Amino acid sequence: MKQEFTFTIKSVRFDENYRPADSTRLTTNFANLARGERRQENLKNALRMIDNRFNAMAYWDNPNGDRYSVELDIISVDMDVAGNGEAFPSIEVLQTTIVDHVTGKRIDGLVGNNFSSYVRDYDFSVSLLEHNRDRNGFSVPEGFGDLHGKLFRCFVNSDTYKQHFHKLPVICLSVSDNKIYHRTENVHPVLGVEYVPNESSLTEQYFQKMGMQVRYFMPAASVAPLAFYFYGDLLTDYTNLELISTISTMETFQKIYRPEIYNANSCAGNYYQPNLKHQDHSVTRIVYDREERSRLAVKQGKFAEEHFIKPYGRILEQWSADYVI
Repeated sequence: MKQEFTFTIKSVRFDENYRPADSTRLTTNFANLARGERRQENLKNALRMIDNRFNAMAYWDNPNGDRYSVELDIISVDMDVAGNGEAFPSIEVLQTTIVDHVTGKRIDGLVGNNFSSYVRDYDFSVSLLEHNRDRNGFSVPEGFGDLHGKLFRCFVNSDTYKQHFHKLPVICLSVSDNKIYHRTENVHPVLGVEYVPNESSLTEQYFQKMGMQVRYFMPAASVAPLAFYFYGDLLTDYTNLELISTISTMETFQKIYRPEIYNANSCAGNYYQPNLKHQDHSVTRIVYDREERSRLAVKQGKFAEEHFIKPYGRILEQWSADYVI
């Protein structure tokens, strides 16, 4: 289908001097670290953790464990819906670049990694909550995630995306704490041992509407599996260094935000259920306010409702009805 929306991509380096833009969701992993009195220390420590983890995984021809470093760029995607030049901050992801200090080469990593969306905040923190407010039992609104899924597919299939990125995105998230994951015999040399969940989660179903599959892997020296959302074939479409760049980046964020799971002092067994109340874990020296993050998700969902869902409702509804997947 012909693309009616105009996407504009902006890139900002995520380093120790990073400051979130006004349009950035403050619950986003990278933005949350760049706030408060210890913002620069937070950023330095997180970036150091990423580099250390990358070198530990990319150990071949790397005797001192310092051959590589990872550069991160925040990719912000603005969308003009009405064609009037007014852009809404629709998506933010991370792009990794690998610097090889032996050869001097800069190697493209993966785009995706982290995933940020105001519309997703609206779906989960406004629409879903309002739908279940006066109900007995939990249910999902009809068409939940349809618009968001089609918007994301539209962006990934756009000329704008193809001009900027050579491969489809991979998004890496935490596992769900209300599912049980079973260890399989399948082991990948980089991704590690594969786990499968006992049932599908709402997050899985939401990403399916974005056209993405999911597989769960626990890399070597990790203590819990990560969720990898992708198009195509995760195991053959990407190089070892590309996959390592995603693992080192997102595992670092998860150790900070989900230490009960990803910085636990014991490793996931054959049957594993994540627990955010697990006490036997270590914490990083990086400051993070989890309660504030939950409050901000609702605030950001309301922002999307006020500045995107309501003013462009008719346009979006018609476009979504006509969009052919």
